Amino acid sequence: MSITIRQARPEDAAAIYAMIYELAVYEKAPEEVVTTPEEIRKTLFVADTKTEALIAECEGKIAGYAVYFTSYSTWLGRNGIYMEDLYVSPEYRGKGAGRALLRHIAQLAVKRQCGRLEWSVLDWNQPAIDFYLSIGALPQSEWIRYRLDGEALLKFAE
Repeated sequence: MSITIRQARPEDAAAIYAMIYELAVYEKAPEEVVTTPEEIRKTLFVADTKTEALIAECEGKIAGYAVYFTSYSTWLGRNGIYMEDLYVSPEYRGKGAGRALLRHIAQLAVKRQCGRLEWSVLDWNQPAIDFYLSIGALPQSEWIRYRLDGEALLKFAE
């Protein structure tokens, strides 16, 4: 199966949204998706965005996507890349699309002289964990991720 990786384009917004929703269903949280295809188009593809997206195509059909952005490590004194999403639709899994997306981002990180490439995975997502371990990625188990959002973010910002 032929896999092509390309930069996402504004006309991909609906497909990206559909896969975001698929990912949320897989992660057992579809009710948390509050964005829309139009909002994806407006925020992901504006001229000054710090976020980038890739599309994986298998034989001309959209099979998956990745969204990532530049981060910074004060300890390294260098930029990094944080991968927010890596998703491949179920019918294309196991065919190399996820590996191709991640490899493309890794190549960008090397080209941009980044110090690291990081992402998060749910602790119960064993297929993803096994895949990441197979490519040499290591869990950062000593770190606990925190989040402020919604009402808690608004209240704290006051």
